[in-house]
Amino acid sequence: MQESEFSPHTLRRMSALATAFGLVLSLAVVAAVVWLGSYQYQEVLESDRVRSALEARVIEDHATRAVETSSLVLTYISGQLNAPDMAQHHKADPLLAQALAALPFVRSLHLLDGKGHVLASTAASDVGLAIPLDRLGALPAPGREALGGYRPGRGLSALAATSASSASGIGFIPFIRSSRTSDGNVLLLVALINPDFLSSFQLLTLGEQQDSVYLLSYQGEVLVSSGPRSVSPGTVFEEHPVFRKFLPATEHFTYQGDGASPGAQVVSFRLSKSRPLVVVVEQPLSATRDHWFTSVRWFIAAAVVSVLFVVLMTVGIRRSLRARELGLVALLSARAEVARKEDDLHVLVKSVQELLFRTDPTGVLTYVNERWVNMTGHSVEQAENHALTEWVCEADRAGISQLFDLENTAPVRTQTASMRASDGSLHRFDVAVVPLWEGDQIIGFAGSAVDVTERLAAESALQHQLDFVAFLLEISPLPVATFDRWGRFVSVNRAWEDFTGLSRERVMGQPGKAFMGAADAAFHAEKDAQVWRSGGTLRYESTIRHRDGSLREVIITKVVLPGDDQHANGGLLSTMMDVSEFRAAERAKDAARHAAEESSRTKSDFIANISHELRTPLQSILGFSELGMMRGKEQPRIMGMFTDIHAAGARMLALVNDLLDVSKIASTLGAVNLERTDIRGLIGPVLQELTPQIHAKSLAVDAQLGPAPLIAKVDPVRFAQVVRNVVANAIKFAPAQTGIEVLAYLTGDDHICISVRDHGAGIPAAELDRIFEAFVQSSRTQDGSGGTGLGLAICKTIMEAHGGRITADNAADGGAIFRIYLPARRSAQRETDFQTLY
Repeated sequence: MQESEFSPHTLRRMSALATAFGLVLSLAVVAAVVWLGSYQYQEVLESDRVRSALEARVIEDHATRAVETSSLVLTYISGQLNAPDMAQHHKADPLLAQALAALPFVRSLHLLDGKGHVLASTAASDVGLAIPLDRLGALPAPGREALGGYRPGRGLSALAATSASSASGIGFIPFIRSSRTSDGNVLLLVALINPDFLSSFQLLTLGEQQDSVYLLSYQGEVLVSSGPRSVSPGTVFEEHPVFRKFLPATEHFTYQGDGASPGAQVVSFRLSKSRPLVVVVEQPLSATRDHWFTSVRWFIAAAVVSVLFVVLMTVGIRRSLRARELGLVALLSARAEVARKEDDLHVLVKSVQELLFRTDPTGVLTYVNERWVNMTGHSVEQAENHALTEWVCEADRAGISQLFDLENTAPVRTQTASMRASDGSLHRFDVAVVPLWEGDQIIGFAGSAVDVTERLAAESALQHQLDFVAFLLEISPLPVATFDRWGRFVSVNRAWEDFTGLSRERVMGQPGKAFMGAADAAFHAEKDAQVWRSGGTLRYESTIRHRDGSLREVIITKVVLPGDDQHANGGLLSTMMDVSEFRAAERAKDAARHAAEESSRTKSDFIANISHELRTPLQSILGFSELGMMRGKEQPRIMGMFTDIHAAGARMLALVNDLLDVSKIASTLGAVNLERTDIRGLIGPVLQELTPQIHAKSLAVDAQLGPAPLIAKVDPVRFAQVVRNVVANAIKFAPAQTGIEVLAYLTGDDHICISVRDHGAGIPAAELDRIFEAFVQSSRTQDGSGGTGLGLAICKTIMEAHGGRITADNAADGGAIFRIYLPARRSAQRETDFQTLY
């Protein structure tokens, strides 16, 4: 009865119940740990969010108060400068020095006039410097203030054109207040805020935290950066989520996600309510996880110990029950395993694809497997009691007989023989037999025969293919050589022998470096090492000595050959192509091109020199003709002569200026200075400048420049010159009392297009491609009304320097259309939109 109670089935059920109980208990402990850990993580995360928000608020308040304090001091100084006793600006130095003592975060104070001259300064060496005002950033209107971006350098002297480059990592933030004196002059008070002072306060606020702080402008420019992941001041965070997703709708917020540093961050940001400043505090989310893990690690360790205890107890009980179960079924399992192995062995012998057999000591078959029957077409009974030699071809019988030599003491005996299959085909077999010993006497042989017919056929085909490849290499017109893994010659073809003058008998088995100088050997060894590392193909140029003694320029191609099972790479295949004549032709072509370029530079220098020499007398002619026009107003005849002289001189001066433009643009002196600009602001002044010519012909100008900014990187002066030339041409050829259309828009392929159309006679279709060449005029303007023929050539050259182009076309209803294309800057478009919001 007790034996029945503890049967294998009962023990198996008890083991399963114990396992299930231990698993449920372990899962309950794990679930409790997960819930408590998640709750604690949320607490730590919320604590870090609150701390980051507080840090952002404290740092933003400090930065705002610093700028506000600077504003109050500059406002006070501005009022003092308008006092009667401050008429002489050098008297402002004590006032600036006194104010600087009250501003620990300001490096220096400066007083500048409207042209950038330093009138007074707390840095005496800066007085008298001429500062380009555009380097300070956007200037405020009189009575207003502006906070500039980060500028490298220790003071205003770093912005002067003649100053040396400033020390790395030192810079300032200019804070500017503009005022107008009683005599109408503009004065600029400039306070250079020290970013290091703000950075020190940020570090004190952060303490030992791993946070990073960025003080940014509304445009995303980094003014001050502190913390372990600080960036260089002046860096622009255009793609930061704070600017892309939150500003300007949200003034302060804390979130988890992308930031300035790689990986997920806890980001808090806050906008200054009175100044264009944004404070961003970032802490890696990994730091929050570290804080969380520190707080729960002992609890997790205790939980792990508890789970391990339950698991060990469960395993112990399960093993005990399992051991009793195995003891009951061991005998039955052993018997079943023996029976199964006997069946498997029988199936294995049947399924093997080799011919298996056994013979007596004389070689008579006593056993064959099923494969023998399938091969020969004879039954097992027909095969047995016959000698193995009877089944092989007559030519191989002697060799098979030697396998059964009783005097042979070899443990394994092998031979190759042919046998006829049931379909009449002849198959080749590798036969191996092993003697069976009983004491010191052979009682029989066990053997196998492996069909190697297909392998031998494949080896023959492979050998034929190798012979064919060797033949192709031998007749190749390119010199070809192969090397082993140690750099020794394996083979060379006839072309290689003809090129080098070395016979294959001399080089075979020798290292390649033995036939070249030390420098050449080192060079080619380096190339060999490179192709061995890459395992692909390497092509490079070198010089090889020809058999006639001359040095030939060759292109060498080296390929790694596949190896055997032990080595992935078997050797190198090297080919040479003689390119000496081709390289000589290239050098001749380069020499001709250099000569042509030198001739072009000489022509440009000559034109520039002649043009400069002509301008001096032309200025005198124009000056005296203007004087004559003024004094001859009451004498029409003299007035007419001086007017003609002045017009001819002006026309010649325009020609000289065009020649100078062509010369400058063709040289480095004419290089463009690109800057981000809304080109609508350049088109309007050009149209205003040409208003007298427009009114003189009673023309109507339809300018449609669009509401959205059109941002591009241009040289304002050069681009305005292009627009001026094109619009002036349209005015010149437009019939009186007609109109001119000026359009500016963004194309579908991210280009800005400026289109200028007139309603004149247009341009002959055959001349549309040539009017942009120098000194080429349309056949309709060769009466002298078309100018020098340089204007459009200058426009084309300027646009190509901008990465753009200019085209001309005829309108369907008459008139010419000129289109100017420039690459658009979409990032600048977004920056402009953000500035507009503020």
